[in-house]
Amino acid sequence: MATLTLQGIKKRYGPVETLKGIDLDLEDGEFLVLLGSSGCGKSTLLNIIAGLIEPSDGDVLIDGQSIVRVHPKNRNIAMVFQSYALYPNMTVARNLGFGLEMRGVAKADRQRAIEKVAAVLQIDHLLDRKPAALSGGQRQRVAIGRAMVRDPKVFLFDEPLSNLDAKLRVEMRTELKKLHQRLGTTIVYVTHDQIEAMTLASRIAIMRDGVVQQFAAPQEIYERPANLYVAEFIGSPGMNFIHGELRRQDGRIGILSKTGAAGASFLPLAAANLAAADAAIEARIDRPVILGIRPETVTLANSSTAAAPHLASFEAQVEVLEPTGADTLGTLRLGADQVTARLRPGDLQQAGGTARFAADMSRASLFDPETGLRIS
Repeated sequence: MATLTLQGIKKRYGPVETLKGIDLDLEDGEFLVLLGSSGCGKSTLLNIIAGLIEPSDGDVLIDGQSIVRVHPKNRNIAMVFQSYALYPNMTVARNLGFGLEMRGVAKADRQRAIEKVAAVLQIDHLLDRKPAALSGGQRQRVAIGRAMVRDPKVFLFDEPLSNLDAKLRVEMRTELKKLHQRLGTTIVYVTHDQIEAMTLASRIAIMRDGVVQQFAAPQEIYERPANLYVAEFIGSPGMNFIHGELRRQDGRIGILSKTGAAGASFLPLAAANLAAADAAIEARIDRPVILGIRPETVTLANSSTAAAPHLASFEAQVEVLEPTGADTLGTLRLGADQVTARLRPGDLQQAGGTARFAADMSRASLFDPETGLRIS
């Protein structure tokens, strides 16, 4: 295991700066996921750690030692690429051990390493096969095993599951989680899939245009997104945004949202919101804000809703219902804003009418509409 530190990493290609000063610090055995849309710089950052690209500025340290000027083969890092990149004319055993063979490792030691890794990955019965005779998931395990035999300090994964079908991707995600729990090795994993990030990572670095937007544990990012971009990017469906003004009404502070010709809805903040950001909230009374609420926190209102101090009720038009089996996604219209609610099957029978809903304001977020930053 090893610590990994990135200090002020920048990368420029002429006048274009693709990485704009990345600072990350990983402890022994952490599973870091670099998450973002295409072109955000996550693969460039991974390649800088691997030594395939030199940074324009900044430093990369493993266990406190700089490796920026160390040749990739001497960094004690193993990388698993998006494509399996297996040698088609070699057996699985030879693919696993070829890197060790090139380093002059004795045959007996190579064989022990191959057998140990094959047993961990449950591919020991495939050692005599060639890649053409393997399924996609088996090829991916061989690619991971080829990295494991080196016993590296840090594993790097560059979107390793993107070539697999949906079912196999879920299965391999579970296998990767189990593998990390067994090995405890430091891992840096690149993906654009936020479900992969949430399920695998101990911490996530969400990137956009070469800048880290938020670096935190998955649940912290989900519950307390740093800005509007993170709030919308994480979650499926993403967070709902309701535009309004922060007002004081009947002794309570809440968001006044215009709902069109029918008037306005007042959504009072819960005590938890106010306790966490009292000064920031007070400073924004009578000013525009954006309220963020997750779809699962919006439910159909009932007789007990009014008695719950953390619930705020509002009336909305039901535009679309999408049954998914375990639940039903309802698309609601609240003035100019569209709100998604994750409802129980059977809560609503058909779209087209209006209904009363309740939002759990203890899990709500507030954002500044000018900067997009979380108000806290």
